[in-house]
Amino acid sequence: MAVKKSLIFIFFTCFAITSCKKEKFLKDSDAKLDFSTDTVQFDTVFTTIGSATLNFKVYNAYNKTLKISSIRLAKGNASFFRLNINGVSTRQLNDVELEAKDSMYIFVEVHVDPLNSNNPLVVQDSVVFETNGNFQDIKLVAFGQDVNLINGKIIRNDTTWTNSKPFLVYNSMLVDSGVTLNILSGTKIYFHKDSRLYVLGTLLANGNKGEPIIFRNDRLEHWYDDVPGQWAGIYFATAKSNNDIVYGSKDNVLDYCEIKNAIIGVQADTNMTQYQNNPTVRISNTKILNMNAVGIFGQGAYIQAWNNVIANCGQFAVAITFGGKYQFYHCTIYNTWQYANRQTPSVLLNNYYQDVNGVYQVRPLNEATFINCIIYGNLENEVAFDAIYAGTFNYFFKNTLLKIADTTNTNNIHYEVVYKNNSPGLKNPSINDFSLDSLSFCIDKGDNSINQYPFNIDILENFRDSQPDLGAYERQNLK
Repeated sequence: MAVKKSLIFIFFTCFAITSCKKEKFLKDSDAKLDFSTDTVQFDTVFTTIGSATLNFKVYNAYNKTLKISSIRLAKGNASFFRLNINGVSTRQLNDVELEAKDSMYIFVEVHVDPLNSNNPLVVQDSVVFETNGNFQDIKLVAFGQDVNLINGKIIRNDTTWTNSKPFLVYNSMLVDSGVTLNILSGTKIYFHKDSRLYVLGTLLANGNKGEPIIFRNDRLEHWYDDVPGQWAGIYFATAKSNNDIVYGSKDNVLDYCEIKNAIIGVQADTNMTQYQNNPTVRISNTKILNMNAVGIFGQGAYIQAWNNVIANCGQFAVAITFGGKYQFYHCTIYNTWQYANRQTPSVLLNNYYQDVNGVYQVRPLNEATFINCIIYGNLENEVAFDAIYAGTFNYFFKNTLLKIADTTNTNNIHYEVVYKNNSPGLKNPSINDFSLDSLSFCIDKGDNSINQYPFNIDILENFRDSQPDLGAYERQNLK
């Protein structure tokens, strides 16, 4: 009997100890961890060994122990990161106890091969914590190749970028007023998601046929080669000083550039009166491809453009708004957007805007000239005129192929020798080959009155003959 009582006593003692141990954990479903940071960012560029280690702290602010059901990397075994938790190197650890009012360090190590060009330039993951059914995470960011990192930087002095290694723009950048950024041929500039190149000063991007300057997204996997909307674009801006003097970007050059996969490829804002005799930006021999909004977006600016391909944009390939002055020569504007049902034409001309009070403000469209161009796409009408005709609205199409509604009246001062709705005959636009095929309608259809430098040389540096072709490419060996 004594033995039986002893066994019962031992049983209840063990039960009580076990119960006490269970009760020491805080099980409140609202209980959450605190952290020393919400993002662990590796600013080091991995030029050699490709690894680095950082840490963050996890806090339990409560008076009871918290049991963390799991601490894991969101990408699991596919992650470039590893964790070290309580001396254990892992990608996931379960049932981690954190005592009341206590904290612990979690070490994060990243391994990236900087020579592997298939790796993304920005490596991202997160550490996920599950506690009493709550999920929290800490973001992990690392830079995975040998790049010049431009992280939210303002360039305040004249600067030259060379092609010795790529540039990665993270959290956007600004070229300040009165400052020139000179980018040499062959330079590659990659932009992280939502990042933009703002220019209040001057951008000189002079590439060449063999070594264009590349502006594109930072995801280098082939899946992302032609995906639009991965960064914000290039913005030639204006601003006001404290005494309300408006100043803005001027004398910009984009020559032999490739601008891909952004929201708006090139945006030029309202120009100051004293700069109206010189273009806000000259764009030449440049490809602007795969924008989910607009290829070239002018807002009361002066843009001069020749030998360019502007293609595959979700809204407009070229949007001319708030008036201004625009000259397009030998440009191929081709829009067969496939990602959604595009509702807007390739080219928009506009001479007004509606202010915050709902009042229409007219801005003169002093010039919108298209000579020896191709404007074509998969809509019935690829040119739209949005005008308040009480204001100036000057536009002119000459020796240009237009995809327009048959009802459009082209027998007036705005048109001279236009070709309506003929298929241009491009080689293979689906793989970004916008040159003319051997039977192209555009051969010999150009106006030779502008056949002088620089318009007598095409995007491939071929000389145009005495009867030039339409668009950016001159068909060779046929004449």
